[in-house]
Amino acid sequence: MTVRSRTTALLAAGFLLTACGAQEPPAAPASAEPPLATSQKTVTDPIVMTYAGGLYVLDGQTLELVKDIPLAGYNRVNPAGDERHILVSTSTGFRVLDAASATLKEDEFKGGKPGHVVRHAGTTVLFSDGTGEVTMFDPDDLATGMPKGETYKAAAPHHGVAIELEKGELVVTLGTEEKRTGIAVLGKDRKEITRNEDCPGVHGEATAQGEAVVIGCENGVLLYKDGKISKIDSANEYGRIGNQSGSDLSPIVLGDYKKDPDAELERPTRISLIDTETGKLNLVDLGTSYTFRSLARGPQGEALVLGTDGAVHVIDPASAKVIRTIKVLDEWKEPLEWQQPRPNIFARDKVVYVSDPAGKRVHAIDFTSGKVTKTTPLPQPPNELTGTAD
Repeated sequence: MTVRSRTTALLAAGFLLTACGAQEPPAAPASAEPPLATSQKTVTDPIVMTYAGGLYVLDGQTLELVKDIPLAGYNRVNPAGDERHILVSTSTGFRVLDAASATLKEDEFKGGKPGHVVRHAGTTVLFSDGTGEVTMFDPDDLATGMPKGETYKAAAPHHGVAIELEKGELVVTLGTEEKRTGIAVLGKDRKEITRNEDCPGVHGEATAQGEAVVIGCENGVLLYKDGKISKIDSANEYGRIGNQSGSDLSPIVLGDYKKDPDAELERPTRISLIDTETGKLNLVDLGTSYTFRSLARGPQGEALVLGTDGAVHVIDPASAKVIRTIKVLDEWKEPLEWQQPRPNIFARDKVVYVSDPAGKRVHAIDFTSGKVTKTTPLPQPPNELTGTAD
C-alpha cells in the first residue's frame, strides 16, 4: 500500500468535530528534567524535535522521551514519508533517522543547503538549494538502506521545491540564487510540458484533493491542475503566500498571508484559503499573529493555525470561519531570527502536538475533545517539531 493510500484510509476514518472545548495544560515543575526511557521497544508513532545540539525522539502515544541524540549544528526535520523514518537536514545533506528505533543512521542524501522535503503519491522528493538537485525515491526503500531513486538537476541552484505527481509529472520551481520566478512541469520523460513565470519569490507547495498543486508567490499562488497552470492573485498588490498546508480531504489549501514587503519581520494576523476548484482566494483574520511553523490540517481537512495568543484556531475551510479555539500555551512573541525556537504544531490523525520552547515541554491534544491529554517536560527548549507519516 502506498503512503498516500495509507494516509487517505486513516483520514477517511476520521470523526466529526465536537463542541468547542479548551483546557489549560498542567504546569510542569520548574526544575523537572525527565529521565530518558531505557526500554528497547519500538517507538510508537514517533515524534521528533530539534534543539540546540541534538534531537529528541518521543513516543507519540505516551509522549515519553525515548532518546536524546546529540547532533551539532542547526538542524531541521521532516517526515520521510513512511511510518518509521525522519529526514534530518544538516549542513551536508538529508540524513536518515530511524525514529521507530531512535537511531540516527549514517545514511545521507548528500547535498549543499538541503531544503524542502515533499511527500506525495508514494514518492518523497528532496530539493538541495545549494546544487539545484532534485532527488525522488520510494520512502519504503529506506528500510533496507539508501534508495537508488531518480535525480533531476534544476537549471540553476536556488531555494526551491519540487513534487512528483501520481502519473510521473514533476512540478519544479524556476529561479536562481538572486531571483525566483515560477514553475515548470516536466513529463515522465523529464521533458518540459508547460511553465509559468508569473510568480515572483516563488516559495512552498501544497497538494489538495484531486491532486491540485498550489505554489506560493509574492502576489498570489500558481495552481497546477488537470495539465494546466493558472494564477490566483492576492487581494493586495503585494500579498505573499510562502507557506502552505494541504489535505487530500479538501480542495482548499491553507496558506499564510503577508502584505508588507518592507517589514523587518511582519507578524501577520490573516491566513489565506485557496480554493482549487473555484480559483478563489479568501482571507480570514484570526485576531492574533502566527508564524511559518503554525500551519497544519485536521483529520477531516480542517485548517489549524497555532496563534501567538497560545491557542490552536480551528477553521472550516469551506465557510472560511473559525469554528473553535483550543487554548494550549501562554501568549508568546515570534523571535526576529527565523532559526530561533518558537512554538510548532504537528497534527497526525486525531492528535495535535504543540511544542513550548519557553516552558521546555511538549503537549499532546486530543482533537475530538480539545483537551491537553499529555505534557512532557524537556531538558532543553525544543525548536522544530515533526513526526512520522501516518
